[in-house]
Formats: sequence, C-alpha cells, structure tokens
Amino acid sequence: MEVLLETSERLTKFTTDSFRRGLYQKINWENRLIGIKGARGTGKTTLMLQRMKSLGKSSTEVAYFTLDDLYFTTHSLVETAAEFRRKGGKVLFLDEVHKYPNWATHLKNLYDLYPDLQLIFTGSSIVDISRQEVDLSRRVLMYELPGLSYREYLAFEGVVTIEVLPLPLLISENQAWKSFFPAGFKPLQHFEAYLSSGYYPFFREDKAGYRHRIQQLIRMIVEYDMAELKDFDIRNAKKMLQLLYVLAENVPFKPNLTELADKSGIHRNSVNNYLHYLEQAKLIKLLYRGGTGMVALQKPEKIYLENTNLAYALSLQKPDTGNLRETFFLNQVGYGHSVHESAVSDFLVEGVYTFEVGGKHKGKKQIEGIQKAYLVKDDIESGFGTTLPLWLFGFLY
Repeated sequence: MEVLLETSERLTKFTTDSFRRGLYQKINWENRLIGIKGARGTGKTTLMLQRMKSLGKSSTEVAYFTLDDLYFTTHSLVETAAEFRRKGGKVLFLDEVHKYPNWATHLKNLYDLYPDLQLIFTGSSIVDISRQEVDLSRRVLMYELPGLSYREYLAFEGVVTIEVLPLPLLISENQAWKSFFPAGFKPLQHFEAYLSSGYYPFFREDKAGYRHRIQQLIRMIVEYDMAELKDFDIRNAKKMLQLLYVLAENVPFKPNLTELADKSGIHRNSVNNYLHYLEQAKLIKLLYRGGTGMVALQKPEKIYLENTNLAYALSLQKPDTGNLRETFFLNQVGYGHSVHESAVSDFLVEGVYTFEVGGKHKGKKQIEGIQKAYLVKDDIESGFGTTLPLWLFGFLY
C-alpha cells in the first residue's frame, strides 16, 4: 500500500487550485459516502484531488486510490481500505470505481463496517447506481460533473468570472441579467473557440492535438467503458462507432431506425438500445416530444451530439452552424432542466417555456401568440424583450 500512498501524495502536490468547477461548491463534502459521475475527460479526478488538497492532511489520513491500478488486480479493496483505516486513515478518495469487479458491494461493505471512514468515489457516466447488485441509493449522495459551461470556460481562461445565472433571471422581463456583466465584456470574442474546443478541460494541455484526443476519448468510451453495460456486447464496439459517425454526419437527426440499421450494420431491433447506450456515455443527446407516454420513451424525435466539441471532432469539415446553435442550447440548458422538442418550435423547457433558436436575422413568426416563448439569437451581444443572445445560456451552471 505504500506505493499507493506515495502516488497519492505526489498527485496532490501537483494539483493546482486556481480554478474550481461550479460543482465543487454544490457538493456536501461532509456526507459519509459521496459519488461523482461524468463522462471521460470532464475533470472528475481533478475535482477530487482539489478537495483532498484543501483538507491539508498527510497521505496517512487522506488518500487517493485509482481502482484501475494494477495493484487492485491482486489486492482486495476492502482489505486495502481496512489497512489504511488501521494506520490512521480517515478519508479515502476512490477513482474509476466501475473498473473494480462488484464495486458497489465493496463500497456498501466499507460503508457499513467503518462508520468513521469517509468514502468519496468517481465513476463513468454509464454507472447506474439503481442497477447495481446492492442498493447504494439510500447511502450515497450522487453528483454529476458535465463538461465546462461557457461561464466556466471563461473563468478557466482568466477572461471573466461571473456567478451562475439561473433560468428565471435570464428570461426575466427587465433582462436583469445584464447587470451581472462588467462594462466592456465582449461575450462573442471567445464563443467560437469554446464551441470548437472548450468543453473538455484538457483542451489546455494540447490545443493542437485536441481534436485527435477527443477521437481517442470516444474510442475509449465505446471500446472500454461500455464493457460495464450488462446488455452491451463489446464485440459490437466497431458497429457502435460506425453508428456514431453516421449520426455525426446528419445531426440533428430525425430517427429512421431502418436507415440507421442499414448504414451502421446494427440489427434494426437493436438500434434503439444502442442509441440509449450512446446517450448514457454522454456522446449523444436524445430529444423527445413533450409528454409522458410510452411512445415518447421508445423513439426520440431528434438526435444531437452531446456537445459542440464532438461535432468538430467528428466532422471532416466545419459543422453546420444551425446544428451547433441547437446543440449548444440543448447541452447547456439540459444539464439542469428538462428539455423536450416543442410541437411548434425548437425546444420546450420544463414543460412551460418555448425557445426558438436561430441566427441574428431570425424572426418570431414561429412563436407568435405563444405564451412564455423566447427567441434565442446567435451573433448578438445583448437582448431586448423576449429576444435573448445564445451565449447567455452558457451561464446556467
């Protein structure tokens, strides 16, 4: 275990604390069992290491273990954690728990056996606590970490730091949100850079190779992470990648299951399941018509890529501008709100608010006479009345 503790200490030492994700402040760090899930590359490990560093304790009291370490191929998690506790350990951060066999059972055992040991773990967005062999849902506080919002991206890059602006504020009649921005702030100056390469925090590490790294990330998710899905046959990983590329060339895609089956080589009866796997992996977003019927659960009205960076990484040429606008809106608003397809416009948010998304010359014809309807325009810095700038929705989290 000494090697694990040395690694833990080294990683903590080199962790920077100059920028923290918005989720950091929302987590109840005092809870005995905390889970953080999210897609690869969104910064879950950094978030944990920042918390660990803030505690200011030695590695004998607070430690970080990654469960895909070769050490755990021959050592039990429960026994390792027990030894850590016997030697004075109080807080244990566990990364990549989904890589450890029967991880939920082991966490439950640790939680029940050692009330004085706090456990904080991360897992893939594919992890579904409710479908594990044991019930952790009554014990764990689960959080989800998305990629950077436009607000977080600007703070990360040192451009401007603005607090989270809730949806009711953004759509308020007097547009009170304007008072939160400093004079001289140019919201469009960095917007295109964010759309192409600002969603995953690792963009800073290698801006030239960012697109290639996202492609590698996609392969890792499909060929490695999806093995954790009980109903997914890993032998179909190549077909899954093919399906994703077919979707990327046609987003927003109106599903025709037969056509998707023909182009991807996946049996028609399996296509719908594969779409849900891709959504669980945070690679696509399925948009349903507003309503609660079973039909809505079976077939989405439209399919989008999960974020705009994926559109750039998977496209051989610049992605369609209209698609980027809608993808950005759905991605940023969908993190904290329910979003469905509107029967008359683009999006219906929380079952109440209608949003039409377009360029700066877009008119209000489609939403005329509709209560609580808003026109969201790209390429404008400010808004007026029920017309709002697209970039503004990047400040919701």
